[in-house]
Amino acid sequence: MAPRDSGRPVRSLVFLFVMIAVLAVGTWWPGQSSSPKLGLDLRGGTQVTLTPRTTSGAVITDVQLQQAVEIIRQRVNGLGVAEAEVSTQGSGNNSAIIVSIPGVTEQGIANVLRQTALLSFRAVENVEANTPNAEAQPLVAPLEFDANDSNLQAGFAALDCSKPEARQGGKIENTEKWLVTCSVDGSLKYVIQPAFIKGESIDDARAEIPQGSFDWVVTLDFDSLGANQLAQASNELYVKPSPQNQFAIVLDGLVVSSPYFSEPIPGGSAQITGGFTVEEARELANVLKYGALPLTLDLAEITSISPTLGEDQLSAGLLAGLIGLILVTIYLLFYYRVLGLSAIFSLVLAGLFTYVAVVVLGKILGFTLTLAGIAGIIVAIGITADSFIVYFERIRDEIREGKALRPAVDAAWKRARRTILIADAVQLLAAVVLYFLSVGTVRGFAFTLGLTTVIDALVAFLFTRPVVTLFAKNPWFSKGSKLTGLDAARLGVSSIATAHARSNFTEKVGN
Repeated sequence: MAPRDSGRPVRSLVFLFVMIAVLAVGTWWPGQSSSPKLGLDLRGGTQVTLTPRTTSGAVITDVQLQQAVEIIRQRVNGLGVAEAEVSTQGSGNNSAIIVSIPGVTEQGIANVLRQTALLSFRAVENVEANTPNAEAQPLVAPLEFDANDSNLQAGFAALDCSKPEARQGGKIENTEKWLVTCSVDGSLKYVIQPAFIKGESIDDARAEIPQGSFDWVVTLDFDSLGANQLAQASNELYVKPSPQNQFAIVLDGLVVSSPYFSEPIPGGSAQITGGFTVEEARELANVLKYGALPLTLDLAEITSISPTLGEDQLSAGLLAGLIGLILVTIYLLFYYRVLGLSAIFSLVLAGLFTYVAVVVLGKILGFTLTLAGIAGIIVAIGITADSFIVYFERIRDEIREGKALRPAVDAAWKRARRTILIADAVQLLAAVVLYFLSVGTVRGFAFTLGLTTVIDALVAFLFTRPVVTLFAKNPWFSKGSKLTGLDAARLGVSSIATAHARSNFTEKVGN
């Protein structure tokens, strides 16, 4: 007779419910949204068409196009698994880049995609706090001047950076010209010299906390050309008084940051300090790392997308899923009776677990739910139902072989769990491969498929198994009533008691 493996069902249930409770707190925390973030096809959004070109007019290569796509995708998606889509149409100089972002207004998408210019580092000649001037001319930064241009100071005085239209950005500035421009927030305005480093010389940029410090910094690594230019500029600027010891990090004609040189930097690696928060440091590192686009991108079209079609498809899909779930529930109750209740409760719990996980991941990682993601969840319902059926049928087989209910439940689990784990592992592997080899909404399908597969394993081990174990300890259930789904007639034995007696007899003979 197989040894019992009843485990601690109550402890497993408590552990599972604590996990769900923690996620539920994150989901329904007062003052925060308790709904999943929806993708472009479900809540609408904005689609932008960009036409790329080179500043020299040369033919656009596939490498340049794909690099631009990856940079834009990094800017839009950030760190999470957001459902923004960045794709290309055509090739060469007849190509276009299509960017679709859910739930973003036209102004919002313009603010993201206007950073299309080459990044540059420029020495600061002058900087002062911006003073709003209602009578100022409607100038748009950056203003370009030749060296010793007599109009430079007049332009500096006339520029009012407090006006949003003055700091639109989006202009590919001449790196050989002097600039009069604004900070991105409009609080400062600058006179800055021609660029001494261009963005393509940056090998890497990262936000980190140096050893022995508690402050976030942005660390930059330059290529050999950038390292030489940085060494020369730092040697010249660090001895100058403020603000001439500062350098402006310019993107799209506007100043992103303006740190100062405190010493020469000969090694090709530099740190930007400034009392950054973690968000500020990561944002600056992201601009520095992904700011240097190899192409100039012209805004061709902005289109607002309505969620109406997606809502109709969602309603139809949810209705179909609900009908399927009702049929599965009827089958489980008809075929497994009370035992089927544990499967139904498991499905409900898995659904709740999935919902709170999607909401929390949306808040933490920016994950957005699309129709493809919902399809991944619905597909996983079938996998979850298969886990119950594998376990329940193994229990029946063990009883037919002569075991009493409680030993049958333990022995069946030992065999069924291997099958469940293997099936979930294969499904999870498929989801992981699909996630890393795809983009856009297909990644959403793969992500939710993998997520619900993990939840299936958790529910099977921490809920279904403990609940069935508690059922088996119930005297009424162990008698094999017709309502239990394990009655003798269904299992082809004379009675559960006979099976129990046969089990005891086998155990005595074995002894």
